[in-house]
Amino acid sequence: MTTNLRLPGRPEELTLPALLARNAAEHGDLPALSWRAGPQAAPWTTLTWNEVRRQVAVLASGYAALGVERGEHVLMMMGNRPEHWLSDLALVHLGAVPVTVYGTSAPEQIAHIARHSRARVAVIEGARELVRWEPLLADAGVPLERLVVAEASEAGPHRTYGSLYASGARLHRAEDFEKTWQETAPEDPLTVVYTSGTTGDPKGVRLTHRNLMLQAIRLDRHVDLPEHAEHICYLPFAHIAERVLGIYLPLLRAAHVRLCADPTAVAGAVRELRPVQFFGVPRVWEKLAAGVKAVLGTLPEEQRAAIEAANDLARARAGHRERGEEVPAALEASYAAAKERVLDPLLGLAGLDRLVWTASATAPMPIDVVRFWAGWGITIMDAWGLTETAGVCTVNSPDGFRLGSVGRAIEGLELRLAEDGEILTRGATVFGGYLRPDGTVESAADEEGWFPTGDIGRLDEDGFLWLTDRKKELIITSNGKNVSPALVENTVKEHPLIGQALVHGDGRSYLVALLVLDPELAPAWAAARGIGAASLAELAEDPAVRAEIARAVETANARLNRTEQIKRYRVLTEEWGPESGELTPSLKLRRRVVREKYGSLIDALYQAP
Repeated sequence: MTTNLRLPGRPEELTLPALLARNAAEHGDLPALSWRAGPQAAPWTTLTWNEVRRQVAVLASGYAALGVERGEHVLMMMGNRPEHWLSDLALVHLGAVPVTVYGTSAPEQIAHIARHSRARVAVIEGARELVRWEPLLADAGVPLERLVVAEASEAGPHRTYGSLYASGARLHRAEDFEKTWQETAPEDPLTVVYTSGTTGDPKGVRLTHRNLMLQAIRLDRHVDLPEHAEHICYLPFAHIAERVLGIYLPLLRAAHVRLCADPTAVAGAVRELRPVQFFGVPRVWEKLAAGVKAVLGTLPEEQRAAIEAANDLARARAGHRERGEEVPAALEASYAAAKERVLDPLLGLAGLDRLVWTASATAPMPIDVVRFWAGWGITIMDAWGLTETAGVCTVNSPDGFRLGSVGRAIEGLELRLAEDGEILTRGATVFGGYLRPDGTVESAADEEGWFPTGDIGRLDEDGFLWLTDRKKELIITSNGKNVSPALVENTVKEHPLIGQALVHGDGRSYLVALLVLDPELAPAWAAARGIGAASLAELAEDPAVRAEIARAVETANARLNRTEQIKRYRVLTEEWGPESGELTPSLKLRRRVVREKYGSLIDALYQAP
């Protein structure tokens, strides 16, 4: 367990404002929030917990003066900047409900959320957001009345965050602030998170203080970190993982949040700060692994051999720990020496040498990526959960893990499998239901309280959960066989040339695949073999690259059963991402979008050659 700090009440009765009051009273001089006001080289600005609470109180008065009322939804579209983090807390202290919208959302998605949430106020970052939000002010079907803009120079006729803060400073009354937040009850909504929508319109998931405070406390019990450890906050606050890791857990732990406004700069922040904890969705860990592999490919053979020997020691040690066995003394000593002499100096170059806790969630982690990092002494504690479960349902932890699984159920949460393998769950951290347009909530659980997650999996004899796929994403071939596309995709992606993959075959007699060259590893692989192609498009046409991809598919097929094997494929050279629409903002594959975008290519793969 990370923290032994005093809780200002029973776990099931906690609210977020009570934690902030405790932090200011008992840990007021400790750093709470840091950010850079400029480029990567700019100095950090830091607020202590005392200063955070003072600014939150002023902002709460400013939002109240704007007309924000208890129970009202307020939309936000900003990056990971202090205006977002502080506004989130300020609105909660008013009893309002902050709702973050992904910055990559299309105008029609924004309009849907604005209409569905009935929000009258939205707080946005600047000109890029104004283009998408201003038309909604004139839309009679959208209740939106006012925009608050963080970037004053880009606000135009709209209210600025600075002016809102100034009005709050003038109007603030300490007694009103204290009275208002103390009226908040554990069953009150703390946030609404709109799912990122791999299919259809986003749904509003209503989560209460009780849901999220219990989630934070129970997750904290699975982690052993230094007190007040730093957290690098770079995922969007519209993602339940960052809301828990970047807001709610730091409030519980009185920890230090470092805001990283540009997600692409997170590697630089890690190098600089050398964190003791780091969370990344699978795609982040894949990209980090690709970067390391690209560097390794440039090293002399003798140095690579020493690294591989150290990797073998680290994996052997992880194997004993995974099985719950005591690590043999000789292996422990050899690993410690290799770690100090070989691994740590290289990890230190990337800022990864101090890591105590590393984790992933949101999608199945490819086992080759897990094994790769285990070879560096970094055990990624894969977890599983949904927005609807306030974050994690299951988690691996240092005292019990299985690489490739997503761990065991957290305290107070029950799991069971339906006849078709769908995972059902119930417990105090499971949401009450989806938000309806009229503000009421529609339960998604059955009469016994079981919520169907939509994920397919299996439970082993030790209670570890192993994910198979999303229920809606299972491929059913024309001969009635069920195939997990994620299993096939992760198998073929184990080759360094292949960065992304989509397998298709629903209603067909065999599977085909779209394979995307890895933009980092593919050029490095080619350069190491004297292939001088200047672009990914040229690499995709190179005979040696094409032959290697064919071998990669053949190798993957050898590990799959006949129904799961890829019969034909097409190599693509443009990486998929949220901006181009193939990935959700949380980096999950939007299969429908990819199938529609590349429909002609997929159809061609089923035509006679």
